[in-house]
Formats: sequence, structure tokens, C-alpha cells
Amino acid sequence: MYLDSCIIVKLVSREPDSLAYHTVVMGRAITTSELAVAEVRSALLSKERAGRITLPARNAGWRLFQDKIRDREFTLLPLNRQVIERAGGVIEQCHPKVPLRTLDAIHIATAELHGGEEMCSSDQRVCGACELIGLPLVALPGMK
Repeated sequence: MYLDSCIIVKLVSREPDSLAYHTVVMGRAITTSELAVAEVRSALLSKERAGRITLPARNAGWRLFQDKIRDREFTLLPLNRQVIERAGGVIEQCHPKVPLRTLDAIHIATAELHGGEEMCSSDQRVCGACELIGLPLVALPGMK
């Protein structure tokens, strides 16, 4: 199963739907893009700035993410020219129905190029794009 960064943040920090996503990914092989390294750190910093988590909680979330990579619970897939080219194609394929952001398109392209494994996301644009291009999608009810 491929996770976009918003799901990883739910797994390494406490959010209202974190437990539900832990259940969704339990026992599954997890992949994500190398892009998630920067995105997860950014999201945790943003949560701290907004007062939604403390500094110790941010640090714990970041360590947990790094541990999951080190322990091979999360496999990082390369961000390369092929992914970037496909991301541009995904953006164009979704236009004008889904206003897909570049970083989201990179996640979708990475999942697609890695064999079209299921994408897990809570982002409506990502879910909409996956449906348009035919990439299998895992989302909690009401999140599509």
C-alpha cells in the first residue's frame, strides 16, 4: 500500500482519525516517495507552529517516522526524472476536473510507476485524481 504524506503524519502524530488509519495499514507493506521525508517534517513543524502539537510530540513523531524507515516498515521509493515526467502527465490527465497540486501528483505518479499499488490518502484531490486515472484507492468512508 502506498501512503501519501498526510496519512504518514496521521500515523506518527495524534489526529482524530489516526486510529482508523492505523487499522487500515496494519500488517500491510508500506511504500511512499522519498518526497515524504521533507513533507512529513514540514507537516509536523506546521502542527507545532499552529499549537496542535508540542515540541516533544513533534520530535517523537519525527523519530517514529525515521524509525519506521530504518526498520523497513516504510519503504522509500526514488524521486527521479521518470516520476517527475509522469507527475506532469497526471496533472494534465486530471485537468480540468481535479486541480491537482504538484507534490500530490508526484505521490500519485510514484505509486502508479511502482506497479499501481493501492494509494491511501485522505486528501480529496488525491482521491479524485486516483479515481480519474484508475489507480486503486484506499480511503476511509466519507473521505473521497
